[in-house]
Amino acid sequence: MDNVKKVTPGHGKSWYIKWTASVIIIIGMVLTAVEISPLNLVFHLGGVTGWFIVGYLWHDRALMTVNSIAMFIFAVGILLNF
Repeated sequence: MDNVKKVTPGHGKSWYIKWTASVIIIIGMVLTAVEISPLNLVFHLGGVTGWFIVGYLWHDRALMTVNSIAMFIFAVGILLNF
C-alpha cells in the first residue's frame, strides 16, 4: 500500500470544494431519508454543483457530465415543488 501514488490534488481549492460538496450531499441524503423536501433537493443541487466545479478544475469530463445532468435533474425537481 505504501507504493500507491495519489493522483488527486491535495489541500488546494479543489480539495476544499470536493469535501464541502461531499458533506452537503450527505446532508441532502439525510434530509431525503427523513422526508424533508424540497430542502433535500436544494442540498443535493449545491453538492453536485460543487462536484461539477471540481470536475472543471480537474478537467474531468466524466465528473462534469454526471454532475451537470444531476444539476439539471435537481433544479427541475426544485422548480416542480414550487
